[in-house]
Amino acid sequence: MDKLIIASTRRNAGKTSVIIGMTKSLGEEFGYLKPFGDRLFYRKKRLWDYDAALMANIFNLEENPEDMSMGFEHSKVRYMYDEESTKQKLLEMISDMERQKNRIFIEGGQNLSHGASVNLDSISLVKHVNGKLLIVLSGDEGMVMDDLSFITRYVDLTNTDFRGVIINKVSDTDDFKSTYLDDIHKMGVNVIGIIPHIPQLTYISLHTLLERLFVKVIAGEGGLNNVAKNIFIGVTSADAAHADPLFKRESKLVITSGDRSDMIVAALEHDTSCIILTNNIVPAANILARASEANIPLLLVPEDTYQVVRQIDGIDNIVSKNEADKIDLLQKLAEDYIDMEKI
Repeated sequence: MDKLIIASTRRNAGKTSVIIGMTKSLGEEFGYLKPFGDRLFYRKKRLWDYDAALMANIFNLEENPEDMSMGFEHSKVRYMYDEESTKQKLLEMISDMERQKNRIFIEGGQNLSHGASVNLDSISLVKHVNGKLLIVLSGDEGMVMDDLSFITRYVDLTNTDFRGVIINKVSDTDDFKSTYLDDIHKMGVNVIGIIPHIPQLTYISLHTLLERLFVKVIAGEGGLNNVAKNIFIGVTSADAAHADPLFKRESKLVITSGDRSDMIVAALEHDTSCIILTNNIVPAANILARASEANIPLLLVPEDTYQVVRQIDGIDNIVSKNEADKIDLLQKLAEDYIDMEKI
């Protein structure tokens, strides 16, 4: 079995998106594991890793998401496993997939060191299962070169099958290649792919909000496939909002209290994808009717505006299982920009 460990140097580098794109482009049966879960997702009285649940749902994998991870907290994993039993548990999880699949993707934690104290960091995973290592990098050019320099100078990859790096979310791929590619090759690092930054992938889908926030849809159900390209926090008066350039941006998500009728009406009239109503306050019936007529969802939440903004700010903008267009785009990016033969 071909075992590929996908690691990253920083959080939100795009590991899961890269895996989705590669698996879609390969078009074959595969297995997936996220040994040390770091995106907790609680549903139906079960605790899953969000990435594992996403992969299982998108690809209809036979395995349950809860069986794709060994644990989520350092203290519990440390109590249950030592280094040898960690290795044996991983091999058992893989052996259950080997009978039907020729390839397994094993996703590392949020950075190279995550899970090191419990022997579940990405480098340890490679050695435990005798797999191949692929590192996904992202950020501005300086951050990418810093990470590459750090890896080549200080990370011990002795006896590790390090296949190379995928550099993700690059603002100008041609400029990056002409400026940095020779230096990267001089470091002895194989570049598997350089993927451009695509604004469409940064938009927040309402399905993601429904999955990650405890909300109630009270109007505008016909617009639940909308995406939010911008966010506006409606704490000022409607007149002040009209004068704010941010309020005039397209496809915006507006967050405001449910008793701010003036702000809600203004949002309904100005290219809004969705309105989150805070403080568990339901607006008047005529406003609900206008939202439904315009197919602009109204999402009711119990928290105040500040708390909701913090929650949304903490959401990692990963593709949702319902976003077929984004999934197709990830496949095309993998096909166009990742050299699978080098892996």
